[in-house]
Amino acid sequence: MSKQQLSETDIISKYILPAVKNAGWDDMTQIRQEVKLRDGKVIVRGQVGARRNVKSADVVLYHQPNLPLAVIEAKANRHEIGKGMQQGLDYARLLDVPFAFASNGDGFIFHDKTNPAQLEREIALAEFPSPQQLWDKFCTWKGYTAAQLPVITQAYHDDGSGKSPRYYQLQAINKTLEAISAGQQRVLLVMATGTGKTYTAFQIIWRLWKAKRKKRILFLADRNVLVDQTRINDFQPFGQAMTKITGRTVDPAFEIHLALYQALTGPEESQKAYKQVKPDFFDLIVIDECHRGSAAEDSAWREILEYFSSATQLGMTATPKETDTVSNTDYFGEPIYTYSLKEGIEDGFLAPYKVVRVDIDVDLQGWRPEKHQHDKHGALIDDRIYNQKDFDRSLVIDERTQLVAQTITDYLRRIGALSKTIVFCNDIDHAERMRRALVNLNPEQVAKNDKYVMKITGDDELGKAQLDNFINPKKTYPVIATTSELMTTGVDAKTCKLVVLDQHIQSMTKFKQIIGRGTRIDDRYGKLWFTILDFKKATELFADERFDGIPEKVLVTTPDTLAEAIEAEDDVENTAYPLPEDRSSAGSAAAISEDWSEVEHRISKYYVAGVTVKKLAERVQYYDSDGKLVTESFKDYTRNTLKKQFASLDDFVKRWQDADGADRIGGCGRDLGCAGGGCRA
Repeated sequence: MSKQQLSETDIISKYILPAVKNAGWDDMTQIRQEVKLRDGKVIVRGQVGARRNVKSADVVLYHQPNLPLAVIEAKANRHEIGKGMQQGLDYARLLDVPFAFASNGDGFIFHDKTNPAQLEREIALAEFPSPQQLWDKFCTWKGYTAAQLPVITQAYHDDGSGKSPRYYQLQAINKTLEAISAGQQRVLLVMATGTGKTYTAFQIIWRLWKAKRKKRILFLADRNVLVDQTRINDFQPFGQAMTKITGRTVDPAFEIHLALYQALTGPEESQKAYKQVKPDFFDLIVIDECHRGSAAEDSAWREILEYFSSATQLGMTATPKETDTVSNTDYFGEPIYTYSLKEGIEDGFLAPYKVVRVDIDVDLQGWRPEKHQHDKHGALIDDRIYNQKDFDRSLVIDERTQLVAQTITDYLRRIGALSKTIVFCNDIDHAERMRRALVNLNPEQVAKNDKYVMKITGDDELGKAQLDNFINPKKTYPVIATTSELMTTGVDAKTCKLVVLDQHIQSMTKFKQIIGRGTRIDDRYGKLWFTILDFKKATELFADERFDGIPEKVLVTTPDTLAEAIEAEDDVENTAYPLPEDRSSAGSAAAISEDWSEVEHRISKYYVAGVTVKKLAERVQYYDSDGKLVTESFKDYTRNTLKKQFASLDDFVKRWQDADGADRIGGCGRDLGCAGGGCRA
């Protein structure tokens, strides 16, 4: 067999790898083949999702494990020697390395960003550079000093399972160590919810700790569930060196300290437990979900950071900007690395989403009581116009609650009654009323298991006890969780397929955290995408295309026309209050914030019934193949599009038959019973 007849795999094994190994590269620690960089974006068609474009680099060369230096992209010998260069450069960009090689087995095209005078040149197989040559070039390109190298080259933690960080985690970890080893005191990492911030933080801390650059570390979070999950899971390798601060006591015998903000401070001087140690006690502080208070200068949590101002402080968040006037960048500076939800979806690590926005007449037109009207409990209702932001906060309309619950039920009957669902409500009272309405609308499911619908809020021990079952993919029940604050963060619900927004959201940060409950992917259980069912126009108010990307599809409809809209679609926080010392439940911080809002609403909430709640004129929005909004009806749009391509019905039928069905014409993937009857779009 001639060289030109060899496959790409043969070219790698017979020519490329021998050349690399002859240059001194170690096969066990420095050479990896078929390195998967992207999982492949999920494409949604109707109710079905499938992956495409899984990306793997042919060969990646490392100075040592998880410290990449170069990418080699191979092609069969029948191709030109530099055929794979553009592909190699794309992979090199993902890995943040300056060297890319392309080869067909005859030699290499060497792309060298450290040599701008000659970015690309051809070299023979025998001229492949040695590990030391590329490492020296790499260090010069990065600007590393001799003092930085012990930190830069400190090994990652290896649990023996073969698990390695994803490419963006490598970038986040390595860039953070570069910055800290260079003396940067405040560092900000922005990573979308579901991208492994805690695992990233662990590897950063591990390497700094093992390099003896940071001996005492404080990991701060604002929810017990976050601290406990971190201690039990990602941080477990720290073993006996690690402790969780409880009872407002800082034990200096430990090196790795995990704590709630609320366990370290409070309005009373006696609650400021952080003052038990000197200001220079901690060398490194990692602030998880740092958007939750560290940005505000008057935040009680900020005082902890200022007290330990000599420590290196690393903030981690999915939402760097909280308001127009308060931003994490004001305190930490610009992020050294950002990995957005949009990038996560494109890479196939996060689930794409559809938006179904449901408009209710009283929400948009408002409701005003009659003169001297009293509510169900005899309270005189303030005479004013109540609108979307008021409902279930200061005014409850029973018929509206029923309509929302009915819409959720109808949607679940279409996508699967056992699809995990989180319904975000305004407060505990709203969550309980929504639970009751959903129970009454789903008697058959509740008869099978009375935990089909559960209220999971900070005040409900039975509900909180079911949280682990809800997020466990192996557990069928509960299916629907009604909540307000407790599940906005720290809930890794990988199989959640429906996120319902019936909460008045006033914060971009909170919106992103809530949406993050659905962005996890679980291939084993068929969770590849999710739907946002939006009753509050939150998806419109907080649209952030640069970070979140564009939804797969947006439907704007009403409860009464939801079924028709879905058929057409198928066709084509607040935890600033200090915790009591003995509060240790997973949702304790959330419980405090919910309890406060509960007190507020007991005072000023009215309950009314007998209000006619009805649909508005239906509006359904679609996007065409160019991403442009289709303003006409979908059927008219389809008819007009087909007319542009086919002069007559006979032309269309002939093309259909010649192409052997819709798969070759456009592959609409619609289950319309079209066989033998033509397209019914």
